[in-house]
Amino acid sequence: MMTPGPRVAVASREGGRGLCAWDPMSFDEYFRARRRLPAWGETFRAFSVQLAVILTLHIAALGVMLATEIEVVPKLLFLLAWGALNCFWLMISRRPGVSAALSLAMIVALVLVSRLKHDILLLTANFVDVMIIDRDSVAFLLGLYPGLRRDLLLGGVIAVPLLVWGWRMDPYRIRARMAGAGAGGCLAGLTALSIAYPMHHYEGFFGDSYVSKFVRSGVDALSELMTHGLFESDPVATGALGAAGTPGCQAPGRRPHIIMVLDESSFDITAAPGIRVPPGYGDHFRSFDGKQRAFVVEGTGGPTWYTEYNVLTGLSARSFGHFAYFVTRIAAGRVTRGLPAALRRCGYRTYTLYPAAGAFLSARSFQTTTGIQRFVDAHEMGAHGAEPDRFYYDEAVRLIAREHNKALVFAFVYLAANHFPWDKRYRPELTPGWRGLGNADKIDEYVRRQTMSAGDYADFVARLKREFPAESFLLVRFGDHQPEFAERIIDPALDVAAIARRVEAHDPRYFTTYYAIDTINFDPVDLSSALDTLEAPYLPIVVQEAAGLPLDPSFAEQKDILRRCGGAFYLCNGGAEARRFNRLLIDAGLIKDL
Repeated sequence: MMTPGPRVAVASREGGRGLCAWDPMSFDEYFRARRRLPAWGETFRAFSVQLAVILTLHIAALGVMLATEIEVVPKLLFLLAWGALNCFWLMISRRPGVSAALSLAMIVALVLVSRLKHDILLLTANFVDVMIIDRDSVAFLLGLYPGLRRDLLLGGVIAVPLLVWGWRMDPYRIRARMAGAGAGGCLAGLTALSIAYPMHHYEGFFGDSYVSKFVRSGVDALSELMTHGLFESDPVATGALGAAGTPGCQAPGRRPHIIMVLDESSFDITAAPGIRVPPGYGDHFRSFDGKQRAFVVEGTGGPTWYTEYNVLTGLSARSFGHFAYFVTRIAAGRVTRGLPAALRRCGYRTYTLYPAAGAFLSARSFQTTTGIQRFVDAHEMGAHGAEPDRFYYDEAVRLIAREHNKALVFAFVYLAANHFPWDKRYRPELTPGWRGLGNADKIDEYVRRQTMSAGDYADFVARLKREFPAESFLLVRFGDHQPEFAERIIDPALDVAAIARRVEAHDPRYFTTYYAIDTINFDPVDLSSALDTLEAPYLPIVVQEAAGLPLDPSFAEQKDILRRCGGAFYLCNGGAEARRFNRLLIDAGLIKDL
């Protein structure tokens, strides 16, 4: 017969208070209950290891912050973003270890992607990169880094089991309600700080503070989207455009082939004081009539695609507000009005010779939307990096030789030799007799490359005359923007902050390049629109009138704006003329879904 066990104290609750009562329990039951609980040593060991892992993840995030964020406000924004991310994942998982791991992975991925983008474009990642994810951008990235797809797959194969393991081993739980309150508080602080200290556009060119700049750009983008949308246009506009793209194009006299040349980063550097240049330097910027004409662009220091948008559509990138950096990606498939489409109506075959991958910033998709029929990118041409200008001119000659007997040719030719950086000598064998001019090294290198460009262009013109003696040509060249160092030499007395204020105010000294008109076996029909100073969106009108082509209703309306505003477009009446014109184009179906 089994002897009853001792009376063992067990806890019970009555009336909401903890009371200790004596209940009979056998030794066997007591020790079985003890075995169901881990030993204190095991509990402490599990607690310390898992807590150490969680703390390590947070310390790693702190290390990323200290390594990448350089000022107090960016550091605070980083911490708020870190808190918001953790609380977001806590709302879903309730596990602090899993939340910290996912948050750290996102932060590290953002920093790496931002550094990659800065290496390619000299710009850090922006929130709008996430808003506008298109096939071309993915294709461009994968084409630039063929092993990226494999690395992403391998990373996923490693990360998923680790995440599952962390999910199962994390012993802690956080209430979703508490996590939601934390996320809301962090987002409120992050928004308030971003509004109080907005990001200046020029900061995107600095390779630091990746997370805080991404966060501030997100607050800015969402605010802009809610208040102004993607695109500026009047809600209604008086008048209407006639039907666009009507068949036929009755042009009097002989029509020329048209070659439009984007002269990379080129402007007359003697606009800055104290710069030494070789004899005859200014001749490259003059037209056939001896005039030197000023071209007012919308970007400074790098964004070629702003001017690309200007000269192909005849419109302003500034109409996209804070989304202007993504103008070609947004306009692809949406903005069908353009110079190439107008020239096709007049019987031209339209081509682009592009010195990079066609997927770069959706260049191919954008240009085909505006009417380019054949887009030839660097891969198809066999270009290896930035080729000398003669490489692209040779491609243009071959194109004309193939096509000039079939139809009139419009060729949009990009140059690349004068692209940054200028702190190292580019193809020194091409200028064997070159001697420094006594400027700063970067400026001397810039002028040397401009001298190369001028020589290659002169050879190109001579070759057209020699190889196509019976053909007529209209050649229009323009600088897409000033080089990145120009801001510091235009007015050397100004500090960085003062320069930034003037750039944000669109001081024309920082946005002026040149445009020039040349001809072969052809006299321009009408140069009334080729003013001494012209905003870039008007160049399609200059090209069509110089070639003797009639303007379609949209370009005729825009020429009235040119007359009223004296060569200004977006700069006229604080953008009012551009907003009205955009509404007319939307009503005519030439701009869609904006």
